[in-house]
Amino acid sequence: MNQTDSYDRQAVGRVLAERAGLHGPLMPVLHGVQEALGHVPQQAVAQIAQALNLSRAEVHGVLTYYHHFRSEPPKGPVLQVCRAEACRSVGGEQLLSHAQHCGAHCEVEPVYCLGLCAMAPAVMLEGQPYGRMSSAKLDELLDDVGGAR
Repeated sequence: MNQTDSYDRQAVGRVLAERAGLHGPLMPVLHGVQEALGHVPQQAVAQIAQALNLSRAEVHGVLTYYHHFRSEPPKGPVLQVCRAEACRSVGGEQLLSHAQHCGAHCEVEPVYCLGLCAMAPAVMLEGQPYGRMSSAKLDELLDDVGGAR
């Protein structure tokens, strides 16, 4: 397999088939590819651009503008730590710092609002939200996902 074929063209094709007919399909397609593959490979940009009748520059521009999209696979489980005001007011910044120091085998992403303000501070691990988080609870959570600490 050469460099241009080192991604799952069929998975990208399935996402395109499902979402290309939507009005303004680029964002739904990018979300779908990232959901399917864990990231949006640079090699997929040309395939997406051709299918949506866009330039590669347009697809690349959207892909790199939004922090949510990644072009490389995550190095482990994805841990999102909320940095919105409610979480910050009850220790969210300390929780983020703790996660960044002890989450060596997971991808730590600071995000703004997970929608769990009443249960702050909050994190999301692999798409599953957790509220009223502390450093100790985070350590337990990371241990539960296979010793990610």
